[in-house]
Amino acid sequence: MPSLTIERCVPCEKGAPPISAEEIAELKPLVPDWEITEVKGVPRLQRTFRFRDYPSTLAFVQRLGELAEAEGHHPSMLVEWGKVRVQWWTHAIRNLHRNDFIMAAKTDQLAAEMGAEGSSPRSGASSEGTSP
Repeated sequence: MPSLTIERCVPCEKGAPPISAEEIAELKPLVPDWEITEVKGVPRLQRTFRFRDYPSTLAFVQRLGELAEAEGHHPSMLVEWGKVRVQWWTHAIRNLHRNDFIMAAKTDQLAAEMGAEGSSPRSGASSEGTSP
């Protein structure tokens, strides 16, 4: 299967079907360092990225925000000194969609490019764990 990083997000509106369990089983190995969590009944992809200092953290947040805007799909980000927790889910359907996996892979790729600790470029994913 080709890397998710070459795919583009598609517009997703209320009523669009969420990703199936079979699709999750296919796509989750492509973003192995992301956890599937649930917040108020809504499943999300979540991962924490660590950086050497606050300016590096902010630079990552800025670049991820630009990427999200270009794709028309926006994450939740919790920014702290040296780390960012990123969550992807599709707000319109209150569930996971293929777009979320695409953006998780693109986030991994960006983190590796920007020197996130424990990140390495492997099919758009990195090797760091997801402990928040």
